Amino acid sequence: MVPLQKLLGKEDRFFDLFEASAEQARQSVRAFREFLARPEAARTLEEFAVSRRKDKAITAQISEALCTSFISSMEAADIEALSSRIYKVPKTVEKIAERILLAPQHLGGVDLAPLVTMLEKATDALLQMVRELRKGMTKARVHELNEQLQSVEGEADKAVTELLRGLYNAHDNPGRVAFQKDIFELLEKVTDRCRDAGNVITQMVLKSS
Repeated sequence: MVPLQKLLGKEDRFFDLFEASAEQARQSVRAFREFLARPEAARTLEEFAVSRRKDKAITAQISEALCTSFISSMEAADIEALSSRIYKVPKTVEKIAERILLAPQHLGGVDLAPLVTMLEKATDALLQMVRELRKGMTKARVHELNEQLQSVEGEADKAVTELLRGLYNAHDNPGRVAFQKDIFELLEKVTDRCRDAGNVITQMVLKSS
């Protein structure tokens, strides 16, 4: 099997684009923290829309680069899979902010900060994996980084499960319950997206080892 770095050595732009995409994923989560910290009247989707548009453009560049590069169908499929999974991160984060703007009153008294911290950990871990992909990770190293990402995803799953447990047992407004459930599950989905991207990177490294 041809090492990934040798295969894409003449196509350094793929690594550049992966890193740029993962950075947009991280920036979207940072924007979400700032979004939550603002007064309700000052919240907008502009930062999320900008991040998503940038990432969409990056994804389009990756697709275009694939059309002009001599890469086997197997490697092309992995590149497309990684590009798609990273792109879904800022897209999902924007969706969460969009939902919150619909009925912010239903989040009164709910502290999302711990979950946002987990999202930051997940996107930081993903960016680290993408950066080291260029350097030529060993099997041991990719497993180490992927385990860190899986750990964050598992931590987020448990946190959301506990939030849902409290929600299901609360005597509350049905609309508030449905709204919070939607938000909690979307937050969990962000870490799932990061986990999925980490799995693709792991597969790429193992295939090229």
